[in-house]
Amino acid sequence: MTLTTVTPHDLLHHDLPNIDPEQLHPIDVDVLTGLDGPRHAPRILVLYGSLRERSYSRLVAEEAGRLLRWFGCEVRTFDPRDLPLPDATGSDHPKVQELRDLAEWSEGMVWVSPERHGAMTAIMKAQIDWIPLSLGGIRPTQGKTLALMQVCGGSQSFNAVNQMRILGRWMRMLTIPNQSSVPKAFTEFDDDGRMKSSPLYLRIVDVCEELVKFTLLTRGRSEYLTDRYSERVESAEQVSQRVNQGSV
Repeated sequence: MTLTTVTPHDLLHHDLPNIDPEQLHPIDVDVLTGLDGPRHAPRILVLYGSLRERSYSRLVAEEAGRLLRWFGCEVRTFDPRDLPLPDATGSDHPKVQELRDLAEWSEGMVWVSPERHGAMTAIMKAQIDWIPLSLGGIRPTQGKTLALMQVCGGSQSFNAVNQMRILGRWMRMLTIPNQSSVPKAFTEFDDDGRMKSSPLYLRIVDVCEELVKFTLLTRGRSEYLTDRYSERVESAEQVSQRVNQGSV
């Protein structure tokens, strides 16, 4: 019996056929984390904002997931189907709890939304709204990295990513500088749902690569980076009361 050796080059060509294997470099963990930094695979949560059968935001999310796994990440993607509207039910709803557990588990996130009426979709916003700013004085998103992408039905726009960038800042996430917007998304995917080779695809590769680098660079230091004097003089109970006060 002859054993066939599968090289990383072969795996790359099989899963990412539009990638030049000579130019896609592995992440140098030592450069970014130092000798005493965390060594486990970066934990990335991917959210997308459409329930259509052929959802281009989901297809972009899947492409991002493949790239992030190649860069050495553990990736989980949340399916927003059956997630109730915010405040329509309690936080013990199974889909709400699933989303919150994934948010706590993650060290970084990718948000991918279609642009609808010049904004992110309600499906995208509902997922973000169900992630609380605080759980008993602990902020589940603070200090975590965030990458933003959007898909457009027509010409290129950045309305959705700009909105999501504001939300990321509000949730105290470290939103990376790079971002992606895919115009006329219906022309950018083949019949199998794979994104075609193009400058738009290259930008998604760039975003994923940058997200991994920023996650490795900050995850072992995020608690220190986000430590604030004003909060050090508050108790956890006071923080919880302030952040979780009722809607106005």
